[in-house]
Amino acid sequence: MTLPESEPARRLPSAGVLKAARTHMKQRGGGCSIRPHAGPILRVGRNCGTIAAARRAAVIVDAARYFAALHSVLRKAERSVLILGWDFDAGIALHPDSRQSEQLGNFLRALVEERPTLEVRVLVWNLATVHSPGATAPLLFGASWHEHPRIRVALDSLHPIYAAQHQKIVCVDSIAFVGGIDLTVERWDTTRHAPNDGGRTSPDGGAYRPVHDLQWMIDGAAAQAVCRIARERWRVVTGETITSSTSSLDPWPSDVEPDFENVPMAVARTAPAYNGAPEVREVETLVLDALVAAKSRIYIETQYFAEPRIADVLARHLAREGGPEIVVVVSRAARGVIEKWVMGNNRDRLVRRLRRADRHGRFRAYCPVVRGSSQVEILVHSKLLVVDDQFLKIGSSNLNRRSMGLDAECDMALEAGEQRTAAGIRAVRNRVIAEHLGKTAGAFAEAARSTGSIIAAIERLNDGPRRLEGLGIRDRGPTHVMPGTRILDPLTPFRLSSLLWRRH
Repeated sequence: MTLPESEPARRLPSAGVLKAARTHMKQRGGGCSIRPHAGPILRVGRNCGTIAAARRAAVIVDAARYFAALHSVLRKAERSVLILGWDFDAGIALHPDSRQSEQLGNFLRALVEERPTLEVRVLVWNLATVHSPGATAPLLFGASWHEHPRIRVALDSLHPIYAAQHQKIVCVDSIAFVGGIDLTVERWDTTRHAPNDGGRTSPDGGAYRPVHDLQWMIDGAAAQAVCRIARERWRVVTGETITSSTSSLDPWPSDVEPDFENVPMAVARTAPAYNGAPEVREVETLVLDALVAAKSRIYIETQYFAEPRIADVLARHLAREGGPEIVVVVSRAARGVIEKWVMGNNRDRLVRRLRRADRHGRFRAYCPVVRGSSQVEILVHSKLLVVDDQFLKIGSSNLNRRSMGLDAECDMALEAGEQRTAAGIRAVRNRVIAEHLGKTAGAFAEAARSTGSIIAAIERLNDGPRRLEGLGIRDRGPTHVMPGTRILDPLTPFRLSSLLWRRH
């Protein structure tokens, strides 16, 4: 397969958008600037580490489908399973709503006992034992499921103070999964997000609220590019070199239909400077490049919406005539005191700022809800960016400062070089929005086509028990980020100068 070298020239972003982006990119400390370009958004060495062909790529919506697909792929594993996560809980079941409810750790142990060539490795952020909801103590003190010579568990402690290993990657021979979903508690849910789903129960028996998330499933050279990142991180942490592996069978599940075939996909990373290794800021540059290039519409789903430089670009788009419409989908309520204080308050302030900039009625910020006997809010844990019908990115990075420069992140993106890929990007966006509305993807696609607007399509179909509601943020109030943001949502590893507050 030959990767496309260029695509038709894009309309250049307005001078105001570019000026704002340049100004605030100076804050990142690397000197990189947003600049206009007529070629593709994706550029190796600027906003991604590599571009490689995916034979197949599927966007898996919500963890029930992801866990089912992973279970199917694991059952065909021959040589290697490598898991990288922010959190990991071996007590979860990949099928908690069925009789196939074996705990994940026991399932992995059974696989290696059955297959003498199979090795399983699990790498988890070391401070997950303190900060995450999963039962991580067995990773420290041992558990029967990983007391096997071909199962290795390691805790990743090679990161700056307050930084996290935030990537969510699973590599199974020739298949890679990348996105926002860790193999841990409080992740599983179906696309129905039923208020009282019995499968939405943690191993300790506690119920949790509905949760929405996304994961890529890919194979081909793009999958191998992701797996190289995972293998290298394992080597850095443990000293063990893992050779690449493929499968003699086709492990792709028959019930997972690819959204894209034979497409070039980019891998973008965030990694802080640490222990002599240079920082990597590909995600930050990629997000800003994609947003600046927007012409007609921007669709965002994110757990955290708290990065002021992103708001700068969006505000400039909204203020000018003929700019793109912008839809942001987030959770209404943040969890935890610090999360509410920093992420929640900064989200409200940025949304308030964008509303004030919205001179032409092109901005909406929503949270998804489902109505049963009472109304239940759905936790948005996905990390999705769709620009026009041309660009699609899913991964582990949120739209906050730490995902741009402090935490280890991995995103995958593709850009339409042909109509078939553009149609696939549009179909993914339509499917995801339609889920929030409890409608079919076809119904939403028709509404978007007939109105010429995703905002108008949402408002036309927003009439059922599944719906998107406004955030309820007051128009009056501050629009600048909160004091203390540089400490509690840092852009770079802590230095003495980082402890002195500045606006951005």
